[in-house]
Amino acid sequence: MSDAVSRARPHRQRRAVLVGVMTLALIAFACSTTSVPRGVGTSTGGPLLPATPTALPEFDAARFHQLLAQLHGKPVVVNIWASWCGPCVVEAPGLARLAREYGTRVQFLGVDVLDQRSAAQAFIRMYGWTYPSVFDPIGAIRNDLGFVGQPVTLVFDATGKRTFAASGAVDESQLRKELNAVV
Repeated sequence: MSDAVSRARPHRQRRAVLVGVMTLALIAFACSTTSVPRGVGTSTGGPLLPATPTALPEFDAARFHQLLAQLHGKPVVVNIWASWCGPCVVEAPGLARLAREYGTRVQFLGVDVLDQRSAAQAFIRMYGWTYPSVFDPIGAIRNDLGFVGQPVTLVFDATGKRTFAASGAVDESQLRKELNAVV
Protein backbone atom coordinates (compact mmCIF):
# COMPACT_ATOMS: atom_id res chain seq x y z
CA MET A 1 0.00 0.00 0.00
CA SER A 2 1.41 3.40 -0.90
CA ASP A 3 2.11 6.10 1.68
CA ALA A 4 -0.36 8.50 0.01
CA VAL A 5 -3.19 5.98 0.33
CA SER A 6 -2.34 5.25 3.99
CA ARG A 7 -2.33 8.97 4.85
CA ALA A 8 -5.66 9.61 3.02
CA ARG A 9 -7.57 6.83 4.84
CA PRO A 10 -7.65 8.48 8.34
CA HIS A 11 -8.61 11.81 6.71
CA ARG A 12 -11.57 10.15 4.93
CA GLN A 13 -12.63 8.41 8.14
CA ARG A 14 -12.55 11.69 10.10
CA ARG A 15 -14.56 13.39 7.37
CA ALA A 16 -17.13 10.57 7.38
CA VAL A 17 -17.47 10.82 11.17
CA LEU A 18 -17.83 14.62 10.95
CA VAL A 19 -20.52 14.31 8.26
CA GLY A 20 -22.35 11.73 10.40
CA VAL A 21 -22.23 13.93 13.50
CA MET A 22 -23.47 16.96 11.54
CA THR A 23 -26.31 14.90 10.04
CA LEU A 24 -27.40 13.68 13.48
CA ALA A 25 -27.23 17.24 14.84
CA LEU A 26 -29.49 18.47 12.02
CA ILE A 27 -31.95 15.64 12.59
CA ALA A 28 -32.01 16.34 16.33
CA PHE A 29 -32.64 20.03 15.68
CA ALA A 30 -35.43 19.29 13.21
CA CYS A 31 -37.11 16.90 15.67
CA SER A 32 -36.88 19.35 18.54
CA THR A 33 -38.60 22.20 16.75
CA THR A 34 -42.36 21.84 16.87
CA SER A 35 -45.02 23.40 14.80
CA VAL A 36 -48.57 23.73 16.02
CA PRO A 37 -51.19 22.10 13.78
CA ARG A 38 -53.92 24.34 12.40
CA GLY A 39 -56.85 24.61 14.81
CA VAL A 40 -54.77 24.05 17.93
CA GLY A 41 -54.83 26.73 20.58
CA THR A 42 -51.73 27.74 22.52
CA SER A 43 -52.38 31.41 23.17
CA THR A 44 -52.68 30.84 26.92
CA GLY A 45 -49.58 28.70 27.09
CA GLY A 46 -51.78 25.73 27.98
CA PRO A 47 -52.00 22.27 26.44
CA LEU A 48 -52.09 21.88 22.67
CA LEU A 49 -55.82 21.26 22.71
CA PRO A 50 -57.90 22.08 19.67
CA ALA A 51 -59.27 25.60 19.97
CA THR A 52 -62.91 24.54 19.47
CA PRO A 53 -64.81 21.23 19.55
CA THR A 54 -65.13 21.24 15.75
CA ALA A 55 -61.58 22.38 14.88
CA LEU A 56 -60.44 18.75 14.40
CA PRO A 57 -56.73 19.30 13.72
CA GLU A 58 -54.97 16.28 12.26
CA PHE A 59 -52.77 14.46 14.78
CA ASP A 60 -50.51 11.44 14.48
CA ALA A 61 -49.69 9.06 17.34
CA ALA A 62 -46.55 10.95 18.42
CA ARG A 63 -48.37 14.31 18.57
CA PHE A 64 -51.25 12.69 20.46
CA HIS A 65 -48.89 11.27 23.11
CA GLN A 66 -47.34 14.72 23.43
CA LEU A 67 -50.80 16.16 24.07
CA LEU A 68 -51.58 13.47 26.67
CA ALA A 69 -48.31 14.23 28.46
CA GLN A 70 -49.25 17.92 28.59
CA LEU A 71 -52.56 17.01 30.22
CA HIS A 72 -50.91 15.36 33.24
CA GLY A 73 -52.31 16.86 36.42
CA LYS A 74 -55.94 16.31 35.41
CA PRO A 75 -57.92 13.12 34.73
CA VAL A 76 -58.51 12.56 31.00
CA VAL A 77 -61.17 10.64 29.12
CA VAL A 78 -60.14 9.68 25.60
CA ASN A 79 -62.91 8.51 23.30
CA ILE A 80 -62.01 7.08 19.90
CA TRP A 81 -64.96 7.46 17.56
CA ALA A 82 -66.21 7.97 13.99
CA SER A 83 -69.34 9.66 12.68
CA TRP A 84 -70.33 6.56 10.68
CA CYS A 85 -69.95 4.18 13.67
CA GLY A 86 -73.26 2.85 15.08
CA PRO A 87 -72.01 2.24 18.65
CA CYS A 88 -70.44 5.73 18.60
CA VAL A 89 -73.89 7.19 17.92
CA VAL A 90 -75.27 5.18 20.87
CA GLU A 91 -72.70 6.50 23.35
CA ALA A 92 -72.50 10.11 22.06
CA PRO A 93 -75.31 11.63 24.18
CA GLY A 94 -73.92 10.09 27.39
CA LEU A 95 -70.43 11.40 26.66
CA ALA A 96 -71.89 14.87 26.14
CA ARG A 97 -73.75 14.67 29.48
CA LEU A 98 -70.68 13.45 31.39
CA ALA A 99 -68.45 16.11 29.86
CA ARG A 100 -70.89 18.79 31.04
CA GLU A 101 -71.30 17.14 34.46
CA TYR A 102 -67.55 16.92 35.19
CA GLY A 103 -66.76 20.26 33.55
CA THR A 104 -63.19 21.38 34.12
CA ARG A 105 -62.42 18.59 36.65
CA VAL A 106 -61.90 16.11 33.78
CA GLN A 107 -60.53 16.74 30.30
CA PHE A 108 -62.57 14.89 27.69
CA LEU A 109 -60.77 14.39 24.38
CA GLY A 110 -62.10 12.73 21.25
CA VAL A 111 -60.11 11.00 18.53
CA ASP A 112 -62.05 10.89 15.25
CA VAL A 113 -60.71 8.00 13.17
CA LEU A 114 -61.14 6.87 9.57
CA ASP A 115 -63.67 9.61 8.91
CA GLN A 116 -64.31 12.70 6.84
CA ARG A 117 -63.76 15.94 8.68
CA SER A 118 -67.07 17.54 7.57
CA ALA A 119 -69.11 14.50 8.69
CA ALA A 120 -67.23 14.48 12.02
CA GLN A 121 -67.90 18.18 12.57
CA ALA A 122 -71.62 17.65 11.91
CA PHE A 123 -71.61 14.73 14.40
CA ILE A 124 -69.99 16.90 17.10
CA ARG A 125 -72.59 19.64 16.57
CA MET A 126 -75.48 17.13 16.49
CA TYR A 127 -74.60 15.67 19.89
CA GLY A 128 -73.54 18.96 21.47
CA TRP A 129 -70.04 17.88 22.41
CA THR A 130 -68.31 20.72 24.21
CA TYR A 131 -64.91 19.04 24.33
CA PRO A 132 -62.28 18.91 21.59
CA SER A 133 -61.45 16.08 19.24
CA VAL A 134 -58.45 15.48 17.04
CA PHE A 135 -58.63 14.05 13.53
CA ASP A 136 -56.86 10.76 12.77
CA PRO A 137 -57.78 9.84 9.18
CA ILE A 138 -55.83 6.55 9.13
CA GLY A 139 -56.49 5.27 12.67
CA ALA A 140 -52.83 5.57 13.71
CA ILE A 141 -53.62 6.78 17.25
CA ARG A 142 -56.10 3.97 17.89
CA ASN A 143 -53.69 1.40 16.51
CA ASP A 144 -50.80 2.80 18.54
CA LEU A 145 -52.91 2.51 21.70
CA GLY A 146 -53.39 -1.19 20.87
CA PHE A 147 -57.02 -1.26 19.79
CA VAL A 148 -58.93 -2.41 16.73
CA GLY A 149 -62.28 -0.89 15.90
CA GLN A 150 -64.21 1.86 17.55
CA PRO A 151 -65.51 3.19 19.80
CA VAL A 152 -62.88 2.86 22.49
CA THR A 153 -62.97 4.81 25.73
CA LEU A 154 -59.97 5.23 27.99
CA VAL A 155 -59.62 6.95 31.36
CA PHE A 156 -56.27 8.26 32.57
CA ASP A 157 -55.76 9.50 36.12
CA ALA A 158 -54.01 12.79 36.87
CA THR A 159 -50.59 11.10 36.70
CA GLY A 160 -51.28 9.79 33.19
CA LYS A 161 -51.82 6.17 34.26
CA ARG A 162 -54.50 4.34 32.30
CA THR A 163 -57.14 3.22 34.80
CA PHE A 164 -59.92 2.08 32.48
CA ALA A 165 -60.39 0.89 28.92
CA ALA A 166 -63.57 -0.19 27.16
CA SER A 167 -64.14 -1.30 23.58
CA GLY A 168 -67.62 -0.76 22.23
CA ALA A 169 -70.21 1.77 23.33
CA VAL A 170 -69.29 2.86 26.84
CA ASP A 171 -72.00 2.63 29.47
CA GLU A 172 -72.61 6.07 30.97
CA SER A 173 -73.00 4.78 34.54
CA GLN A 174 -69.83 2.68 34.28
CA LEU A 175 -67.85 5.65 32.97
CA ARG A 176 -69.22 7.85 35.78
CA LYS A 177 -68.06 5.25 38.32
CA GLU A 178 -64.59 5.18 36.74
CA LEU A 179 -64.41 8.98 36.73
CA ASN A 180 -65.47 9.23 40.36
CA ALA A 181 -62.54 6.98 41.23
CA VAL A 182 -60.00 9.37 39.67
CA VAL A 183 -61.50 12.81 40.37
